[in-house]
Amino acid sequence: MLFHKKTDICGLGNYNDIEMEERNKTLGEFIIENQNDFQYSTGELSRIINSIRLAAKVVSYKVNKAGLVDIVGAAGEQNIQGEDQQKLDVYANEIFIQTLTNREIVCGIASEENDDFITVSGSDNTNNNKYIVMMDPLDGSSNIDVNVSVGTIFSVYRRSTPVGTPVTLEDFLQPGINQVAAGYVIYGTSTMLVYTTGHGVNGFTLNPAIGTFYLSHPNMKFSPDGSIYSINEGNYVHFPQGVKNYLKYCQLEEGDRPYTSRYIGSLVSDIHRNMIKGGIYLYPTSSKAPKGKLRLLYECNPMAFIAEQANGKASDGFNRIMEIQPTELHERVPFFCGSYNMVEKAEEFMLNAK
Repeated sequence: MLFHKKTDICGLGNYNDIEMEERNKTLGEFIIENQNDFQYSTGELSRIINSIRLAAKVVSYKVNKAGLVDIVGAAGEQNIQGEDQQKLDVYANEIFIQTLTNREIVCGIASEENDDFITVSGSDNTNNNKYIVMMDPLDGSSNIDVNVSVGTIFSVYRRSTPVGTPVTLEDFLQPGINQVAAGYVIYGTSTMLVYTTGHGVNGFTLNPAIGTFYLSHPNMKFSPDGSIYSINEGNYVHFPQGVKNYLKYCQLEEGDRPYTSRYIGSLVSDIHRNMIKGGIYLYPTSSKAPKGKLRLLYECNPMAFIAEQANGKASDGFNRIMEIQPTELHERVPFFCGSYNMVEKAEEFMLNAK
C-alpha cells in the first residue's frame, strides 16, 4: 500500500499537519469573526492587536537567536525599578513602542522600562487617539542567557481624559476593571499570544515559517482546583505568616496533597503553565519587598483580567486585584493568582493570620 506524503508547505511538519492548519483560524480571522465582542470600534481593536502581533514576531525572532548574537547580557543601565536592563529588554521596549506609535491608535504608552509615560500625539498632533497601552516588554529577561522562557505582558484602556488633549497621568491610573483588553506573549518552545477582550481567553501559536499566528488554545480555562503552587521558596523566612501557613498546607500529605512546586521565575511562564495545568502563583510581600515586587498596572492587572476571564481568581491576599485604585505608575502589590479555589484557600490563610 502506497503512503502519499503531504507537502510541508507551512513548515509545520508532514502528513496531517496541513489539515490541522486548515482547521485552525488565524489570529486575523479570529478578530474579524469575534469583532462584535469588542464594545467599541472593531477597527480599533484590530489595529491594537495587530500592532502587538507584529512587534511580538520581531521580538520572537530576536529572542530565538539571542544566543548567537551579542544581544544577551546587561546593557549597562538600570530601569526605573533599579533592575539592570538586559539588552533584549531595551530592544523589545523600542520595538513595541515604535509599532504602537506608528499605528495611529494609541495616545499614550507606559512601560516598565520607562520612568514616565510616553505621550503619542499622532502624526497630525491632534491627540485624537483613544487608547493607552501599558506593558512589560520583556518579563523574566534575566532568564534569556540561560535559555528559559520569557514573555511580554500588555494591558489596554480607553483614555479617561477628553479626546483632543494630551494624555495625563490620570489616564494611566485606572483600576483594572476598566481594561478593554489584556494579554501576554510567551517566547518558549513556541511563541504564543494569549489575550482577552472580556469574552474569554484564547491562545494563538506562531508558525515561524510563514509568520502567522493560529488559534491553538481556544477558550482557555483554569481548573477550579489545581495541584501546582509557584513561589520563590528561597524567600520563605521573609514571607508573612499567612503565606508560610499556606505553604505548609500545600506540602501536607492529606487528600490530593502534597501539591507540586514549580517556579520558573518568569511571571508569564508560571501563569501560562498554571492556567493549562491548574495551579496558583504567589508573589507576596516580604521583609525584603514590603509592598510586593510585581507592578500593579502592567503585570498584575493584565494577568488578573486574563485569570478572571479564564475562571480563575487574582488577589493581593485580601482584595481583588482589579479593584485596587492605583496611585502611581510603577506601583507594586502582592499577587496571588490562579485556580479559583486555591486562591480562595490562600486568602483564608492570610485572613486567619492577621
